[in-house]
Amino acid sequence: EVQLQASGGGLVQPGGSLRLSCETSGFVFDDYSIGWFRQAPGQEREGLLCISGRGGVTLYSASAKGRFTISRDSAENTVYLQMNSLKPEDTALYYCAAELNFCPTVRKSTYRGQGTQVTVSS
Repeated sequence: EVQLQASGGGLVQPGGSLRLSCETSGFVFDDYSIGWFRQAPGQEREGLLCISGRGGVTLYSASAKGRFTISRDSAENTVYLQMNSLKPEDTALYYCAAELNFCPTVRKSTYRGQGTQVTVSS
């Protein structure tokens, strides 16, 4: 059974940091590119960052540039999203998705997890 379990979300003050984890199982981790996405209420889904099986990083959105970083740990089959300098507009449901070889997109992913809520508020 394929699973992508996002965790690490929560309530954080503006300017704070969070590290999200996407724990995966049920597929060959190193063959898949993993992307992080988010969706705020009433807004369209937004891609943030993607990391390939070889560690190459693709930036989907300018909103993630300079504040968010993505990494992966093959020993743990986990992809991380480190988020710094968080802003209230970063409040959203964050989820991870996987695609064989190529980066998943908002509209296309072989596998997708349920998501973890991030709320940035004072």
